[in-house]
Amino acid sequence: MAKKIVIPVEDRRGLDSKLAGHFGRVPYFAVIELQEDGQLASIKTIANFDEHFGGRGHAHDNILSEKPDILIVYGMGPRGLESMAEGGVTVLRAEGDTVQEVLSAYQGKKLEELTEGCHQSRGCH
Repeated sequence: MAKKIVIPVEDRRGLDSKLAGHFGRVPYFAVIELQEDGQLASIKTIANFDEHFGGRGHAHDNILSEKPDILIVYGMGPRGLESMAEGGVTVLRAEGDTVQEVLSAYQGKKLEELTEGCHQSRGCH
């Protein structure tokens, strides 16, 4: 089955984008679609439009509109983790500094599920 993966990032450099440390205040999200065989089908970068960036709502609620299967993050707060679980999204703990590194770790089945949210307001990883 094809998968849609969302990864919070600091910039718009595609596979070379740096992962963001704090999910709720990330400027962008990389949205990756994988083919059924696990190979990259597409990648796009979308802006975070939550209340921290002059928009509405929280990043964890807004990102659900992309209908991801998987979210890969360093860490996130308990409300975000709960929101993802309610939306049927599996949250995995990121390993690596770029989208390419994290995607390779995912494809190699090296990422673990994130089961507990952090309670810090910054630097949650």
